[in-house]
Amino acid sequence: MDIQLKSALISVYDKAGLDEIVKELHSLHIKIYSTGGTWDFIHQLGIPVEKVEDVTGYPSILDGRVKTLHPKVFGGILAIRNEEHLRQLEEYSIPTFDLVIVDLYPFEATVASTTDEKAIIEKIDIGGISLIRAAAKNFGDVMIIPSKGQYSFLLTLLREKKGLTSIDDRKLLAAEAFCLSSHYDHSIFSWMASASQAENVYQESVFQAQSLRYGENPHQKATFFGDLSKVFHQVSGKELSYNNLVDIDAAIRLMADFLLEGPTVAIIKHTNPCGIASNDSVLGAWSAALKSDPVSAFGGIIICNSEIDSATAAEIDQIFYEVLIAPSFSDEALSILQSKAKRTILKLNHFEFQSRNVRSVLNGVAVQERDAVCSAINSGNIVTTREPDTREWQDLLFAEKCAKHLKSNTIALVKNRQLLGMGCGQTSRIDACHQAVDKALKMGFDLHGAVMASDAFFPFPDCVEVAAEQGITAVIQPGGSIKDQLSIDSCNQHQIAMVCTGIRHFLH
Repeated sequence: MDIQLKSALISVYDKAGLDEIVKELHSLHIKIYSTGGTWDFIHQLGIPVEKVEDVTGYPSILDGRVKTLHPKVFGGILAIRNEEHLRQLEEYSIPTFDLVIVDLYPFEATVASTTDEKAIIEKIDIGGISLIRAAAKNFGDVMIIPSKGQYSFLLTLLREKKGLTSIDDRKLLAAEAFCLSSHYDHSIFSWMASASQAENVYQESVFQAQSLRYGENPHQKATFFGDLSKVFHQVSGKELSYNNLVDIDAAIRLMADFLLEGPTVAIIKHTNPCGIASNDSVLGAWSAALKSDPVSAFGGIIICNSEIDSATAAEIDQIFYEVLIAPSFSDEALSILQSKAKRTILKLNHFEFQSRNVRSVLNGVAVQERDAVCSAINSGNIVTTREPDTREWQDLLFAEKCAKHLKSNTIALVKNRQLLGMGCGQTSRIDACHQAVDKALKMGFDLHGAVMASDAFFPFPDCVEVAAEQGITAVIQPGGSIKDQLSIDSCNQHQIAMVCTGIRHFLH
């Protein structure tokens, strides 16, 4: 359902770029409501703006800790535009908000710049994160702009569509909003869990010891410390080995980044995905994932983010696999899959993880934060003359997620949300690029119109040149090389769009 924006609530920390937004809103006669410093900023531009405190009847209190937390604000955001909800809004004199624009307190930047606990705590955004979640939940009637990273998307919508929003626009932004709020909360947790606290959490999680069939090789003994029943229920199959657990961990971590893609299937081999695809159906996702590399799929780990139905189970049952993981299975699917007793079926409880990765190194352990960051549409810097179109944007974000879960150095090639080819674990980026292209061509894929993702920057333009030879039309990479311009120039020469995210995804 298309909705014409008529009112906007704006509450942002960083005002950069906001002037263009409010000028466009004003030109479209969209009524603006705002708070505190944001109200001052808009008012100084000479643009009419209503104070939220005039709506709520309460001023900003507790040194600004409470400004928008009021039923008259959240009622106007969360109300479904039906007869009963609108009647209640009228009864209590609550305005509707069709657009909510937020830019959160810079918590991570504050943590990076100071050790002052009081200063850090004051940068934990409460009202802003609540506005984001409320507007994202009600995407059927409200558009959320959760950070200034989405300003260019909003400006395009205001200028080209005159403030008319589609359900697809709103749902996409809602998904990005929840991705952002999840990352924000994770950052707060990571700071609050001090090194000693993290160690205690880890120790509490490993109180159980479970012998495994063997380690990486049959001559190696192995033990798992923890409680696997909290992660999954083993429906059938033989006891898990060390390699099984490592691959299962990689599979679940990967799929956690694809939960918003719709039905998605990934096939993991030695912790690397050799097939990934999203589709309108689970069967379609399975078929496309298998086509990515049916040879490597033999003996792999299969994971799906949706229920496995009987039709999909019948197709999966035709190949040999070690482990199949999904949140649920239909009764008919289980009947098919359990016919082969040695194949392990796992019913996943959740896609959640501890916020830290722990690895033994030398004579101790190394602990790091989990790589929980994924790019969002228009969040990167488009550095080329040609911009990605809508389909290319979807594929670029999909490809970046694929590359994030492939061992470095890596290149991922994607088209229509299907992994066509990948190069991983290479000692040079161009080797990874050639491997990805060779693999895709060997599987019979046409790379014209495909996109390329790299886990780290291009030190030379050679990968772009290979992409151009194959008809690849868009590239996503972190950027940051002193020779970035060479790759950018090559892209412009070949009419390839390039997005630089500023985010590296090395995986060792």
